Amino acid sequence: MGEQLSPEEKFQLITRNLQEVLGEERLKEILKERELKVYWGTATTGKPHVAYFVPMSKIADFLKAGCEVTILFADLHAYLDNMKAPWELLELRVQYYEQVIKAMLESIGVPLDKLKFVKGTDYQLSREYTLDVYRLSSMVTEHDAKKAGAEVVKQVEHPLLSGLLYPGLQALDEEYLKVDAQFGGVDQRKIFTLAEKFTQKLKLSLITHPHVISNP
Repeated sequence: MGEQLSPEEKFQLITRNLQEVLGEERLKEILKERELKVYWGTATTGKPHVAYFVPMSKIADFLKAGCEVTILFADLHAYLDNMKAPWELLELRVQYYEQVIKAMLESIGVPLDKLKFVKGTDYQLSREYTLDVYRLSSMVTEHDAKKAGAEVVKQVEHPLLSGLLYPGLQALDEEYLKVDAQFGGVDQRKIFTLAEKFTQKLKLSLITHPHVISNP
């Protein structure tokens, strides 16, 4: 279906029912040249539930628009977020999430030929990624990290240091996944802003990535 749509029609399909788009003009530029590469990440913290159909319906739009879509199973993030997922269960959680999400997309008739799944720890434990985490940590203040993750990371009376790493890791993900854009909820907006600011400072990206934001 995506091949039969004009860049303008693809843009309308990609952005419909979204609350906000950061980097709208860049998004249009990409669509004039080629298909958009976009990712959506989910931390594997518990059981996917009926509310997952909200992002799935948007992912369906991306795929119908011809986008190359990556779903990131953020297993390391799930562990860092106050250990919502124990280390020994990370792999099993990822397998469970993949089966459930595939079934959800198939149930609403979504073509899966341009969809791929990636596990965070497949690249987040690499030497290069770890070095960039350290480099990013030398630039981001504790205040900025806490602010960016305020609506995403579990807030507790005595927060763990791992919670401060969470936003920075997500900021790096879009670079390591080699995508053009990131899709997320309103609660992700501050992390998106952090990513725009610091990935360019790290000279990982010379171009600001569009971010498409849905309702929670």
